[in-house]
Amino acid sequence: QVQLAESGGGAVQAGGSLRLSCASSGSIYGSRCLAWFRQAPGKEREGVAHIYTGGTAYYADSVKGRFTISLDNAKNTLYLQLNSLTPDDTATYYCAADGTNWCPGFAASGYKLWGQGTQVTVSS
Repeated sequence: QVQLAESGGGAVQAGGSLRLSCASSGSIYGSRCLAWFRQAPGKEREGVAHIYTGGTAYYADSVKGRFTISLDNAKNTLYLQLNSLTPDDTATYYCAADGTNWCPGFAASGYKLWGQGTQVTVSS
């Protein structure tokens, strides 16, 4: 069973940057795509970005132009670069892999593999 582990979260001031990493314990090629989700207290989990293993990426409107998702196939590692952070970006960030040959896009229920989450806190 492939396991995912996020790292790189922390506390930053508004306007700052962070880089999240998601290391996979096994090959990512069993998945069609990988994604980042986030969940703030009292809110539903929302998709932030997802990327096909071939490289095509998609972003939520709320992060477009500020966040960049990337994939290092050789290292089986997914990244999320967060720039121009605002307090609204405060949440626990999760990486996910679909574990099949079908990409669920921003539908969290379609992802079979999840990391434990990493906290991002942005102060004003």
